[in-house]
Order: sequence, then C-alpha cells, then structure tokens
Amino acid sequence: MEIVCYLQPGWAPLIRPAPATRPWMDATPEAFAYRCLPLNIANAHGWEVLSPCGFEAIWDGRTGADAVTILPDEGTPADRAPVSLFGQGTVTFHIEGIFRTPPGWNLWVSGSPNRAKDGIAPLTGVVETDWSPFTFTMNWRFTRPHHGVRFEAMEPICFVFPVERARLESVRPRLAPIAADPALAERYTAWSQARDGFHRQMAKAPPKTPSDRWQKHYYRGVDVEGKALVDDHMAKLRLQPFDRAAVPGVPEAPAGEVAGAPPEQMEPSPSPAESGMAARQLRKREWLLETLERQRQLSPAASTIERRTDLSRNEFLDRYYAPARPVILVGEMKGWPASSRWTSSYLAKKVGAEIIEYDRATDARFGINKDAQRREAPFNAFIDLVTRPDASNDIYLAADNSERNEAALAPLRRDLGFLNKFLSRNASHPDGVMWIGPAGALTALHHDLANSLIAQLVGRKHVKLLPASEVGRLYNHTHVFSDVPDLGAPDLDTGRFPKLNGMRLYDIVLEPGEILFVPLGWWHQVRALEFGVTLTYTNFLWDNAAAAAYPGS
Repeated sequence: MEIVCYLQPGWAPLIRPAPATRPWMDATPEAFAYRCLPLNIANAHGWEVLSPCGFEAIWDGRTGADAVTILPDEGTPADRAPVSLFGQGTVTFHIEGIFRTPPGWNLWVSGSPNRAKDGIAPLTGVVETDWSPFTFTMNWRFTRPHHGVRFEAMEPICFVFPVERARLESVRPRLAPIAADPALAERYTAWSQARDGFHRQMAKAPPKTPSDRWQKHYYRGVDVEGKALVDDHMAKLRLQPFDRAAVPGVPEAPAGEVAGAPPEQMEPSPSPAESGMAARQLRKREWLLETLERQRQLSPAASTIERRTDLSRNEFLDRYYAPARPVILVGEMKGWPASSRWTSSYLAKKVGAEIIEYDRATDARFGINKDAQRREAPFNAFIDLVTRPDASNDIYLAADNSERNEAALAPLRRDLGFLNKFLSRNASHPDGVMWIGPAGALTALHHDLANSLIAQLVGRKHVKLLPASEVGRLYNHTHVFSDVPDLGAPDLDTGRFPKLNGMRLYDIVLEPGEILFVPLGWWHQVRALEFGVTLTYTNFLWDNAAAAAYPGS
C-alpha cells in the first residue's frame, strides 16, 4: 500500500512517523506509562505533521474569526503561520500537500493521540483522499476563553493514518454471554485470578525491581500460561518515513520530541530567547567535555586502559574510581570455585529445572523494548538453548531478570568469592547480578547511572568502551541508550550517523577471570564471543548513588 503526498513548488510539509514516546509518559515514575502497550501503539499509529513556526494564540470568547489573536514568532513568513479562518474559537493550519491513498481508503486526520494541550483541543476529520484534488486544513478549537496557548516550531499539529472507507459499515456488532466461548471464559477466569493474586502479593511484599511490579501478559501477547494466541501481536510500530527522493529540496522533519509536558505538569513555555540560550548552553557543555577529553588524550598514561594485578584498595580509589578512569583487574577472582567448575553441564545440573526468566532480543532496540521480550523456561532447558551451535542474540539471561531469578540461581552463589577490597556486603545484591548467554549475545550501546564492575567468569567478551565525553556523538535520544545499538554492525550507516566519525573508542577483549571497571557515564556495548557467564557489581565501598539525582529522559 502506498500513500503519496503531492507538493506544489514551495510546499515543504514537515512529516514524520509518529514516535511512541511522550514527554508526560517519560516523566511518570519509572516511566510506568509505557507499560500500557495500547498507549504506545496508538502514539505511533500514523504520521505527524509538525508546525513550521512557533506562535502564541488567545481567544476572547466570541464566535467571529476576529475573536482569535495569533502572534507568530518574529521572522515567520505569513504563508507559514496559522490563521483564524472559521470562527468558533478555532485556529487553522493549512496542510501543504495533496494526499493520495489507494481506492477505497480515507485518511483519519486529527491531533496526535495522548498529546494533550492545555486550553485547546484538535478537531478530527475523515478525508476521502483517494479522489480529492484538494488540500485540507487542520483545526484546533479553544476549550476556554482568555487562556493563551503556545505552539513551538516543530511541535506536532496534525496526525494522519489510513482507514478503509467501506469496512466500517460492513461490521456486524453483537453482544453474547461469555459462556458462549468456553475457551475465552477459561482464559479470562485464569487471568482474573492471577491478577487478584498479583495485587495481593504487591500489597504484601512489593518487588524491588520496577519490571516485576506489573504483569506483562498483554504486552507480550500471551495468556497467563504464556501461550501466544495470535501470530502477529505487535509490541511496537515501525512506520516508514515519506520518501523524499523525488523532492530533494524538502527538509526532513526532526525525529525528536519538541512539545512540552501535559497540562498538569506544564511549565511556562520558553521564549525564543530562552530556547536559544538553552541551545548555547548545550553547545558549551559539549565543547567543555570535548576539550577535557582531548586534553586527557595528551597523556598516554592517562588515556590508556591498563590491566592491573594486585591493585590495592587505596590505589584503586585514588587512581581509577575517584578520577572515573576505567581499568581491567586481573587475578582478583583467582581461587573462586566458579572459575574452574562453571561449565554449561555443571550449571544445568546445579540449578536443574527451576523456572527462570530471560530476555529475547528480537529487535534492534531490545535494550529499550526489553519488557516485551521477557520469557520463562526451566533453567536446564535455557542452558540447552544458549549452548546450541545456532544460538544467537535472541536469548539472554540479563540483569533485568535478576529479581525473578534470585532464588533459582542461589545454588550457584556458593561457588563465588567476594571482592572485599572494593565492594560492600551492605547491598540488595552483594554477590552481583548474573548474565548468561550464548556466543553473539549483545548488550546494546548504553551508559549506566552508576559505577560498575563487569566480572567475566566463563567465556570471553568483546567490549567497545567510549568516554562519557562522547555523549554528543552517540545519538542519545532515549534515556541511557544510543540510537546506534551496535557500533560493530557490518551495515552501520555512518551517513545516517555522521557524528560517529571521530569518536574515541576502546576495543577490549575481556578474558575469563578479568574484571572491567566501567565508570559512571562511560558508554559501552558488550558482545559475547562464546557461551559466557558474567557478574556485574555496583555495591562499592564508596559513594555510588548518582542515579538518585538523575534528571530523567
């Protein structure tokens, strides 16, 4: 199916696939709003048209077209600004483009879902775009008079998606007792009982890990027994952008968010001067990080990642932890029973058929979409999966599964020593968090909100490590993740990510028995070169609580 937007000379609509993110959802505690998959899908269920200019508007309460005052930002061309055209307290945007859909298909035209704006609301229309040779307008109506609103340049003003014209009238809706579908009734009863039990458990002993504080059956597209009921369940939409090959002069709409928070959390919109100041401050901070990193590179001793044996507690603190400098610790796990015992067969026998949770990394952004990837299996069956010759990056027991797996993996903890020189036992996971996966398993490019140790017990891992100063080059648009999940991908498009050119990158192969200290903010991706077991620790003897003051996404 194809949608075409025909352009007259001079037309330059800013159209993009709608993002699933919303600023107000980012701001919810632990970003819990994203647990609602229907919200995520609705957010991304079409294409957004962005405002070409910033402006302020106010309605005095009368019905005439002169009742709305619109004040575009200085320098806005008259033909790019919205107008008061129809009266009734509306603001009108002329959408530059004649959309054409296949025969029998309309466009639903409205505002972006779940993107509320205080004092004004989008009006919704359905346009027959398979024949109409006309442009259409997008209209917003004030919800109360004498309340000024502001739209920023690049803020979404219109949202479209195709709907089949004749389909709706052919639908035959009816009511039926649930007993008419025994299988549905059985699954509903099981879900209801499981949900009631989950709520009782939450009230009695709330889990510490955010991912364990909600049930994920709908998100994963399964019933309470974990059975998939359809083959085409979707946890994310990936719409294609409008192809600009035939109109190379038309600019591409930015992919990031511009609009502010919802009304209940909205702060006064920044003026153009304030927006410019924020951009200058960001450029200054990136300049400072870049300059400091370039200065550090002047000294080979300061810019080399060393391998150290028998490092003392005080030297680790003074030379590496406090200055936020990576180091590889060698020999610190010597004598641990795990170092000699942990083969795949030993692990499977030691834990047996205890049920564990693991992640399936089936899309390029699995670090972000991990909650949709969770699965369960007996541990010995999991070990069989990850040691097969064809095992790959679609199965991994990772840190996000740790709370669920604590009891099941407890027998393995007896084979571990403890890094007394560096770590405190006064922590929720003093013995670290375990990662078990096959050759090829990838932890996508990201930075952590705490200092950490990556302790390699079984197998080798290839670590790509970048200084915190490289944040301006790494397309960090979502939380702690990069838009570039794999810097080693053979098809990495550096034309799409030009800032990667010139990045400072350390390549490290972490051998069994070695421990890598990764300072807070340092970017890293980790790929297993063979079946492996890794522990990560954050329970240092020294302050490591920076995450508590983290400002969010």
